[in-house]
Amino acid sequence: MHSVKLTMAKILTVLIVACGLQMSAKAQENSPYSRYGIGDLTPNHNVSTRGMAGISAGFADFIFFDLTRTPKTSNYKLQPTNSNSINFTNPASLGTIKNTIFDVGTEVDYRILKSTNPAKKFTSANTYVSYLQLAFPLTTPKMERKDMNWGMSVGLRPVSRISYKIQENKREPNIGGDSTTTLYEGSGGINQAFLGTGLKIKNFSIGINAGYMFGSKDISAIKSIVNDSVYHYTSYHADKTTFGGLFINGGIQYDLPLAKDANNNITKNLRIGVYGNMQQNLNASNDLVRERIIFDQSGNQFRLDSVYENNVEGKIKYPAMVTVGGVYQDPNWLIGADFEYGNWASYRYYGATDQVQNNWTIRVGTQYFPAKESKATRKYVNYVKYRAGFYYGPDYIKASASSRPEYGFTIGTGMPLTSIKRQSAYAGYVVLNTALEFGSRGNKQTNVRESLVRFSIGVSMNAKWFQKPKYN
Repeated sequence: MHSVKLTMAKILTVLIVACGLQMSAKAQENSPYSRYGIGDLTPNHNVSTRGMAGISAGFADFIFFDLTRTPKTSNYKLQPTNSNSINFTNPASLGTIKNTIFDVGTEVDYRILKSTNPAKKFTSANTYVSYLQLAFPLTTPKMERKDMNWGMSVGLRPVSRISYKIQENKREPNIGGDSTTTLYEGSGGINQAFLGTGLKIKNFSIGINAGYMFGSKDISAIKSIVNDSVYHYTSYHADKTTFGGLFINGGIQYDLPLAKDANNNITKNLRIGVYGNMQQNLNASNDLVRERIIFDQSGNQFRLDSVYENNVEGKIKYPAMVTVGGVYQDPNWLIGADFEYGNWASYRYYGATDQVQNNWTIRVGTQYFPAKESKATRKYVNYVKYRAGFYYGPDYIKASASSRPEYGFTIGTGMPLTSIKRQSAYAGYVVLNTALEFGSRGNKQTNVRESLVRFSIGVSMNAKWFQKPKYN
C-alpha cells in the first residue's frame, strides 16, 4: 500500500458529485412506519462510532498514543497521533482536530418486513450516502502555547427518510359492507447542511453545529370501492409538504486524565460529554389535492374533478433531544456508553399530533487496538482497530397500543490504507472504517416486525493542509 495524496480540487470534486448522489438517490425500501412523524431516523453517527453502537457523547477520535515507526530505524513505539474521523454528533469533539480531514460515509442496508395479519414478507436492499464532511484546524501558535485547540467542520447528512407503499383491503360497514382497496404511498425525508466548530481549553471542550434543515413529505392515498351492481369513482388524496429552517445544536466534553507517562503525556483518560438541541420550528408549505379519477383499460389515470389548496403555510415542531455519556480510553482500549432521550411527544405537524412518543436509547460500545510498544510487530492486523457494541430502547413511533422495541448489535473495524512504514503523526494518511449492524424493530406483540442488516463503509483522508511548516 502507498500513502494517498489528494489536492483540494479533487476533494471538492468528490464532494460535489457525492452531494448530487445524495440528493438524487431514490430508495426502494418499503418501511410502513415511515409514514409517521418525520419518517425513519437515519443513523446519527459516523462509521467509526457505528461499529461501537453509535456512542458519541464522550467520543473524540483522538488517540492519545498510536504505534508508529520511528525514523531511520525498524523499531516501533508509541507516538502522539491526530484525529482519524469527524464526530459530527457532538461538535465539542471538533476541539481535538489538528489536521484537515475529509470524511465520507456510505451504507447498504437489507430489510426484511414480516406482518402477522395478514401473514406476509417483504424484503428490500438500498444504498445511500450517509454523510459528507470536511474538518480543519484553526488553532494559532499563540493558542497552542495556552493549551487551546480550535477546529471547524462543514458537511451534509440525511436526518430521516420516508418511503412506503402499502395496499389495504377491507370491508366498509358504512357503505353497505362493500369492499375497499386503498393504496397508500409516501416519500421524502429531512436533510441537514451544517457548519460546526469546537474549542478545547485544557481539559474542557465546547462546540456548536448550525445550519439549514430542509426536506419534504409527500403522501397520497388512492381508494377504490368494489361493488358488483353500482360503479363508484376512485378517489385520490395527496398532501405535498416542503419545509425548512435554521437549526442549532451544541455539546460539551470534559477530560479526566487517569494516568500520565514520564513525559507528562496522558496514557489513560476518561472523557464525559453531553450534546443536544432545543425544540425547533421548521417553516412549511403544503399543497392539498382531492380528486375523483377513473382508469382506462390500459391502466392510465384520468381526472374527473378536483379540489386544490396550494401554499398553505404552517409550522413543524422538531423536538428537543439530549444525550449524555462517557468514554474510557488508553493506548489499547476504548470503552463507552451513551443514554439518549427524545421529547417526541412535543412533535407537531401543522399543530396536529402524530403517532409518536418520547423515547430513549442505551448504547454501549468498545474498541480494541492490539499493537503494544512492548511487543513491537509489523503485522498489519495489529494496526487494525476492532469495534463492537449494542443498543436498546423503544422506537419513537407508536402506531399501536404497545411500543415497538428497537435493538441491535454492531461490529466494525478501522483499517489503515496508508502503509505502516509511511504512517506518521505529522503526515497524510487514510483510514477505511467499516461497520456491520444487525438490528430489529418490533416483537411478537406488534403486527409488523422489521429486521435490518446494515453495512456501512467510510473513508477518512487526513492531511496537514493550510498549516505552515515550522521547518523547511
